Amino acid sequence: MKKLGILAAVLLAQATFSQTNRFVYQVTSKPDISNKGDIKTENAYLDISAEKSMFYSENRIKRDSVMKANFQSGGARGFNREQMEGLRTNMNYSIEKDKKNQKTLYKDRLGRDQYAYEEDRPLDWKILSETTKIGEYKVQKAETEFGGRKWTAWFTTDLPYQDGPYKFSGLPGLVVKAEDADGDYSFDLMKNYKISEFPEMTTFGNVIKVKRTDYVKQQEKYKSDPASFMNSQRGGGGISAPMRIGGGGNQNPADMRKRMEERAKEEAKRNSNPIELK
Repeated sequence: MKKLGILAAVLLAQATFSQTNRFVYQVTSKPDISNKGDIKTENAYLDISAEKSMFYSENRIKRDSVMKANFQSGGARGFNREQMEGLRTNMNYSIEKDKKNQKTLYKDRLGRDQYAYEEDRPLDWKILSETTKIGEYKVQKAETEFGGRKWTAWFTTDLPYQDGPYKFSGLPGLVVKAEDADGDYSFDLMKNYKISEFPEMTTFGNVIKVKRTDYVKQQEKYKSDPASFMNSQRGGGGISAPMRIGGGGNQNPADMRKRMEERAKEEAKRNSNPIELK
């Protein structure tokens, strides 16, 4: 009986550890360099299991769900423009951290395709002695320079995770708060709870794996001339599914392309102060 009790305890511990924990962060950003008074706030999820973690926008997963349901129904009703605008996000990317191999995979959409690269810059943290309390957690201060910004993070060892929002990891605890020195970006832990499994991330277009430096080059090409960039992508002249939002009816391809280019330029302006400056 004693052995059975021990076995049951072990199985319970394994089942608990195998669950996925979701940490909800409030992400505050000033993405438009010409208008820093325009502050964007949205929620993002950091889902953590024993093998990996994923960081992505709450609105992104909700928006993808709406789009997927629409496509599966044949798209007969079209998209609700107001609903889709309400699910706009400044974080179209997703970040997956492979714990076993210590690798970070970044995915983002450029035009009609998804580009993925493995982060090749390790985070070099300086852990300081300063401690405080944020919410219910005792936290300790750490600093690093990454992507052209100086970051301050506060991490806790009260939780059994060495992870954090965005690409932040490598500290001996979970990042509860991270903020850059200019106050342009901040990540603040709001709450956490368990979920049964990782959500399925919808992929539109092809997934193209590149080196980080090549991704940066493609990103610049897209910003400078979005129409030409999309013409050069695989599949020729079709319009990608995400770019059809707000359409409806049979539209002139030239008009669609013009609107698509205008939206891409507006997006580039809205994101003229990116989280990574270099």
